[in-house]
Amino acid sequence: MTNWAFDSIFYHVYPLGLCGAPARNDFGAAPVERLERLTGWLEHIRALGCNALYLGPVLESTAHGYDTADYWHLDRRLGTDETLRRFVAAAHAAGLRVVLDGVFNHVGRDFWAFRDIQANGAGSPYRDWFAGLRFDGSSPFGDPFAYEGWHGHFDLVKLNLGNAAVREHLFGAVESWLRDFDIDGLRLDAADVVDLDFQRALASLCRGIKPEFWLVGEVVHGDYRRWVNPQTLDSATNYEAYKGLYSSLADHNYFEIAYALNRQFGPGGMYAGLPLYNFVDNHDQDRVAGRLAESRLLYPLYALLFTMPGIPSIYYGSEWGMNARRRPGDDSPVRPALELAAGPSLGVEPALADAIGRLASMRSATAALRRGSYAQLHVAAEQFGFIREIDGESVVVLLNASDRPIELAVPAPRNGEWHDLLNGGSVSVAGGVLRAQIPASWARVLRAS
Repeated sequence: MTNWAFDSIFYHVYPLGLCGAPARNDFGAAPVERLERLTGWLEHIRALGCNALYLGPVLESTAHGYDTADYWHLDRRLGTDETLRRFVAAAHAAGLRVVLDGVFNHVGRDFWAFRDIQANGAGSPYRDWFAGLRFDGSSPFGDPFAYEGWHGHFDLVKLNLGNAAVREHLFGAVESWLRDFDIDGLRLDAADVVDLDFQRALASLCRGIKPEFWLVGEVVHGDYRRWVNPQTLDSATNYEAYKGLYSSLADHNYFEIAYALNRQFGPGGMYAGLPLYNFVDNHDQDRVAGRLAESRLLYPLYALLFTMPGIPSIYYGSEWGMNARRRPGDDSPVRPALELAAGPSLGVEPALADAIGRLASMRSATAALRRGSYAQLHVAAEQFGFIREIDGESVVVLLNASDRPIELAVPAPRNGEWHDLLNGGSVSVAGGVLRAQIPASWARVLRAS
């Protein structure tokens, strides 16, 4: 399994949104190099402390990117293949690894093989490329055939990943992404419903070309170990912790996230040692700023995101506390066009970006926060404490969601001076008890000297 992600901080961009692409692709227009806009973001992304970039779907599609029309080329609304090559090279030069979205469960209705079936019916050589395709019924779109859609969305046509020709086509495209664009990893969209044998074959292909290639699966429900193992994926989206991260603050109930983290990573935890992909919002979810009654709570929220086990990820614009909610059947409000210079003025906490930069710098310099064990020390409605340890390094994290400073006393494994990695200063520990004053809506991160 690939290990570099343990030391990574991701920045997540939805390019079709950020770059202001038209909502739909007319497939006849000349390419427009909108992806170039992202090059101007690279310095900002690095200044936040990120060293990896996850790009949402960028391949030719009908509308939102998850309805692929052509796996082999960049979406013309973003530019040409050369545009993507240049961008990945620029990201690498800036010190960022690049991970793309791999959408293999389904395609859009404009996918060339599906269009062949629309034209040629049962005589199409691609009739076995799609799951549940039969000619004794009709589709909700009026096609004289029926097929499976993803979760009942028939604009997303489910592929038959057991078909050898389908795999050959997809794997050929993936190989071209590695060789032509030099990407460093893939996020597998809807991995929880993608055939596991397909995922194992994909992992073998990618690692055969680039041994350090990283694979993360979008998994909403289930035991992550089904997907994250040496034969399949390196990581999974930690949806189990996602809700607890914000609702523990919204509900004044740190017990919720404390239970989840102990179950996942505590002594005997089921995911101890797995680098799960952690986030507080993304392209499919409402912006987290809108889930919290008070924007001050964003500070302890991100302090936890950067100190808990796993890989932290920031969704573009949320570093300033941007606020947006999805509408029924419309995710565009959380996938907006955004100019970098306008970002701070559009958020409820423009200073949050600086705090995230401090947290990222601290995490990157502290092995225990990246790879260490986890054990709970204290939990209350608005306070939470835990310890991370590795190779003799001990770090205690103390979080305070209250609007006033709070003093906490927690057990410590050694006496002496404990240096505050986040705020400066130190705390003297005697008798195995660490006593510290925690600022309002913030944290202290203390390492034994």
